[in-house]
Amino acid sequence: MFINFHILTKKQRLEGFAKLANLFHADNTELQELITSAHHKNAWYTAEHVTKAFASWKANLKIEQLENWMAPYPDIESNQVVGLVLAGNIPLVGFHDLLCVLAAGFKASVKVSSDDAYLTTYVIQKLIEVEPRFKDKVEVVERLTHFDLVIATGSDNSSRYFEHYFGKKPNIIRKNRNSVAVITGNESPDQLKALGHDIFDYFGLGCRSVSKVFVPKDYDISHFYEGIASFEYVNTHFKYNNNYDYNKSIYLINADKHYDNGFLLLKKDDKIASPLAVIYFDEYENVNDLAQYLDIIADRLQCVTSEMPLAIKTPTFGFGASQVPALDDYADGVNTLDFLFANQ
Repeated sequence: MFINFHILTKKQRLEGFAKLANLFHADNTELQELITSAHHKNAWYTAEHVTKAFASWKANLKIEQLENWMAPYPDIESNQVVGLVLAGNIPLVGFHDLLCVLAAGFKASVKVSSDDAYLTTYVIQKLIEVEPRFKDKVEVVERLTHFDLVIATGSDNSSRYFEHYFGKKPNIIRKNRNSVAVITGNESPDQLKALGHDIFDYFGLGCRSVSKVFVPKDYDISHFYEGIASFEYVNTHFKYNNNYDYNKSIYLINADKHYDNGFLLLKKDDKIASPLAVIYFDEYENVNDLAQYLDIIADRLQCVTSEMPLAIKTPTFGFGASQVPALDDYADGVNTLDFLFANQ
């Protein structure tokens, strides 16, 4: 009987990712060297934030969690190639797409962002080392030329390019999205500190980063600033500080009313997407009216963080949880696994 040893069962694929996660620890000298050098290739990739990204994935890639996540889906071995165009705004931002494609039994052709600082390439190399049969399932390419499906992540501008080149194939094309927070006014200092992680982790560069807060009418802004005071260290990063200084100068020159605590500018504005080092805010009087508004703009939101229950379309998280999504927290609310199996 002929046995194809290159075939990976679903269980073997998931075990491969669990073995990969075992490498994401502080005693891995090679990984630590990559982490400490990443900022030389991308200044936003500080050792603290890259470490956080690897730790988050280490927590997610436990075999029990992987098996529960994949349990509803069949065990297939597909020859279809999924082209992945990955973003690089935060460390390992495209890893979930790679995981979905390979765990589902498809092949991946990966176009890595120039901002990625070799993190994704490293992960792929290590995945093949712990499970060599993945070698035939994944490749890193300079340009996508052969693919049956596409998952591309970028900006509103790049999405038009993606639609032009990839629109004839089954696709998921992601555009700009932002996240918002809803403050009740009754939060404890610890809860507001947790909200600080939603704002400042990865310097606010991710689509899950809170860029706007909704506060009750006549809310005392000093409570918010007191809660996030421990994040003052962000202003020691030269790129962040440059953005803070620039936006502060613009507001002062234009006489735009704003609040300033020395490292974060707070400005009342109808828009959702705020500049770096700035958080927009708006006031609300009725929670139900606010919920209706959030549903109206749901296609512009990645997630909403709050300590109160909100009956809205957009996924909601408690303060401090927006940047640590679970395996089934899919970008833009589009289930990547459903997409893959619907197009096999």
